[in-house]
Parts: sequence; C-alpha cells; structure tokens
Amino acid sequence: MTSYSGVGVSAGRVVGRVIPMAPPVAEPPVGEMFDPSVTSAEAEAARVKDAALAVRDALRERAATAKIESQAILQATAQMAADPSLRKGAMKRVQEQGLSAERAVWDVAGEIAAKLAALGEYMVERQNDVNDVRNRIVAELRGEQPPGVPESDAPFVLTAVDLAPADTALLDPHKVLALVTSDGGPQSHTAIIARQLGLPAVVAAHGADKVPSGTEVYVDGAAGTISDEVTAEDHRRAEQWAVRQANPLTFDGDGRLKDGYKVQLLANIGGAKDAEKAVAANAEGVGLFRTEFLFLGSKVEPSLEKQEHEYSAVFAQFPGRKVVVRTLDAGADKPLPFLTDESEPNPALGVRGYRCDAVTPGVLGNQLTAIARAAFFNQADVWVMAPMISTVAEAADFVQMCESAGLKRPGVMIEVPSAALCADNVLVPATFASIGTNDLTQYTMAADRQLGALAELNDPWQPGVLRLVRATCDGARVAGGGDPSVRPVGVCGEAAGDPAMAVVLVGVGVASLSMTARSIPAVAAVLKTVTLDQARDIAAKALAAPSVAEAKAVVRAALPVLDELGL
Repeated sequence: MTSYSGVGVSAGRVVGRVIPMAPPVAEPPVGEMFDPSVTSAEAEAARVKDAALAVRDALRERAATAKIESQAILQATAQMAADPSLRKGAMKRVQEQGLSAERAVWDVAGEIAAKLAALGEYMVERQNDVNDVRNRIVAELRGEQPPGVPESDAPFVLTAVDLAPADTALLDPHKVLALVTSDGGPQSHTAIIARQLGLPAVVAAHGADKVPSGTEVYVDGAAGTISDEVTAEDHRRAEQWAVRQANPLTFDGDGRLKDGYKVQLLANIGGAKDAEKAVAANAEGVGLFRTEFLFLGSKVEPSLEKQEHEYSAVFAQFPGRKVVVRTLDAGADKPLPFLTDESEPNPALGVRGYRCDAVTPGVLGNQLTAIARAAFFNQADVWVMAPMISTVAEAADFVQMCESAGLKRPGVMIEVPSAALCADNVLVPATFASIGTNDLTQYTMAADRQLGALAELNDPWQPGVLRLVRATCDGARVAGGGDPSVRPVGVCGEAAGDPAMAVVLVGVGVASLSMTARSIPAVAAVLKTVTLDQARDIAAKALAAPSVAEAKAVVRAALPVLDELGL
C-alpha cells in the first residue's frame, strides 16, 4: 500500500481511477532556427503573432461561459497571451536571430518568468501563468493539443504537480471526481476553485503526481489523504458521500446553534452572478463582496457610473439584508495597472489594500462615493470595510472617509497581527471587524500562502492564528464596553467554510461566518449540533493544543457529526 498525505482543502470521499495531467509541452531544441529555404523571417514572425492571438481568443471564449472568479483568471491569462512584450519580443528574435517561432517564444517567456521570480516568492503564481501561456502558444505553433485537463468518458481522479489557473478554472465536477496535487498551497487558485466547485481536493501531497494512470485510489478531501489500497470501508465511505451529494444538505436561511444562539451565515461573492447563487443558497447576506474582481484587467480606474452600476446589481438582490463590501484589495497577487506598482521587491508587505490611498489618492474616495450612491438607491444594509488596516490611525482615517461619503457602517479587516493584538483600540473608531484568515495566517506564520512547500504553515488551525482570532474577539468586546454585539466580529476567510473550524470560531466569540455559498449548508448543519457552551469548550481545547494536528483531532473527536456527514 502506498499512501500520500497533504493538505485537505475541500471535503469529500471518493474512489476512482487516476488520470494524470498530460505531460508538459516539450521544450524546443536550444538555438533551434527556422529554415529560410522553406519560409521567410517575416512569415515565421507572423506565426508567433497568429499563435499568440489564437491562444488569447480561445481563452476568451472559454472565459465567456465560466464562473465569475474563473472568468477573471481566464481573462488575465488571455491578456498575458497577447502581451506585446512577449509577442513582439519573440517576433524580434525570429527576425534578428533566425530563431524558430517556437524557440523564440520559449526564450522570451523564460526571461519574463525570471524577472517575476526576481520580485520575490509571492510572484510565483504569476510566473506559473507565464509558463502556462508559453506552453499554450508553443502547442498552437506545433498543432498539438494544448496543455490542460485530460479528457475521459468515465469520471476520474485527476493528479498533477499543480494546475495552471486556466486549467483549474475549467474543471468539470461531473468528470473529475477529485483533485490531488503534489504542489500548491491551501490558498492557491487550485484550492480556491476546488472549494467553489465542491470538488474533493488535496494539495501539497508530495509524490502523488507519480501514481500510475489507471490506479484505483481512495481520496479523503477532509483528511488530506490518498491511498492506492482501497478497502471495503473506503468504498462504504465513498458511497455514503455519493448519497450525500445526490441528496445535498440545504440551509433554511437561519443560522443558529442547538440552543438557539444566533450566528449569521453569509456568502463571499465577487459580483452579481455570485450574488444570485448566494440568494439561491438562502445566505443571510454577504459577508465579503470582493470588489477587485470587477476591475481586474482594467487599465484605467472605472468611472463612478460603472462602479455604481456594478454595486447596485449586487445590492438589489439583498433588500433588508447585510452586504459587507470590501474596498479594493489591490496589490500583491492582484495588481491593478491604475493603482499598484508591480516592481515592489516584496509586494505582500508593500502597498496594497487601504495603503494604496496614500500613494494614489482619490481612487478609494471615488469607490466609497460610488458605493454610497448605490446604497442610497437600494434597500440593502450596506457595511464597508478596508483591507490591510494595521493601526488605530488608519482605522480612524478610513472611518472618517466613509462618514464623509455618507456610509454609516464603516469597519476594518483584521489581517495584520498588529491589528488583532490592538483590536481593543482599533475597533474604537470602527463599527465592526472581519477577520481575513487567509492573510492573517500568512502574515502570522511568515509563510507565502501561494507556496505549496509552506502549506503546512499556511493553515488557519495553527495555534498562533487561533490565538490572534481570540485576541480580536476579546479586543472587540473591550471596545464595545463589554457587549460583543456593539463591535461584532466576523470571519470571511476560507476558514469560515470549514465546519469544524466554524465551531471553534463561534466558540471564541465570532458573530458571523462568510464563505462560498456552497459551503453554507454543511456549516449550518454542524453548528446546529452544539450549544454555545459546547462550542466554547471545544474552542478552548483547540486553543490549548500545541499543534495543528492535535487541534484538529480534539475538535473532530468532539464533533462526531463530521464523520456522519463525510466532512
């Protein structure tokens, strides 16, 4: 028996046969030249342009029918395929050095990827994007099938080193039973989209990409394991999960514990299409409206009218219900040409989120004005929060900006450890806080959340992260004069969608949980099995645990419902 352990990023138990990702596109021979007796330099250079634009158009076509988050990823990849620096650079190499179109593309893309790598490890995802585009253009030039998810008549378990964003965005959950990668982190594109699709997934399972094609395996997306010795018990658990999928849990729109204690269950969205899914899932509102998804790919700041229209399309779907808007979280892995500087040596610790206003004043103010206009003409209960708040002064400044725009519920995101530790003061000017566990984890553990090699560190179950969540709730209680409802704390990171973690979060004082709409029913079902006192007891045991494994084990032992539901 061979088994592999990684990080479970999306729950589910399946038995299926492995099909690995297709082998990578072969590198053209170094120094490969085109044959001048067959074609001219101009014609060979034209092949580069035609292939790059064909790849761009193919990706755009796929983006047109993809989910909203997938659209952003595919459109960004398409834009990179048509990047003049790649296309024109390769054409120049063909004309001046006589290189073949394939070799010229390979060389220029390699230089671009190397420059991104020099900007620091946080840019590894963008480096991967360049390599993905390079492979697609070379495959187009050769007339080969582009790299991507293999096709199969029967459902299968997909294994890979990692998936390019364009591939991850198009995973078909009707064909792919589960996803296992040997690389990648819990916050990579692969992990995020697997969760959105409800696809059982394990990342950072080192060596799992070497499992031979056709091997029958058992994958447990909650435990983060894959085994090639499938037992009768494995089959039973997989069948139990299949029955659950055929008869999915539902949410009645009222999040509560067993004793009736109220916990708001909200949805994370990126735009109007996601809002529709949140409404269909009976989400009690929106806990995270990621406004940057509306602007990815824009070369200039969107007009007030365009912004107001986009916000209104969301607000109109939640009359009388809470919608928490996060102002532009630009920077780091979400650069915007009109707002951020991609030459920063360490973008994760650079000018991002709220900090952009100091460098490019006016953009944040315009956004708040557009949000206020949209809120005025709709009935949603609009709350607004700024990302990357680190000090009391920053919180006070943002609150003042919101008040000037006419927004009545200004809040802050707690992603920086200093804000968590000083929550008693940070939350004096602000009216609420929302903990972004993804960034809080990477900053607490000094571990880039995109790196598979650091996946074990980048886990919100880390004792240090759990204690900062508790510190935030304790500080909020102090800022509210002892009443936790005066300065409510929510969680909008991926941790909120983990049913076991949800119990811990409520136990330390979190009042609302926001997640992908697909995760709400399972979280609601687990919360309804515990009282507030039980949640507090479970949370205390988790915070006392010295490691991630022990924290998870003690919580799962106290929640047998997790195994019953296959979570």
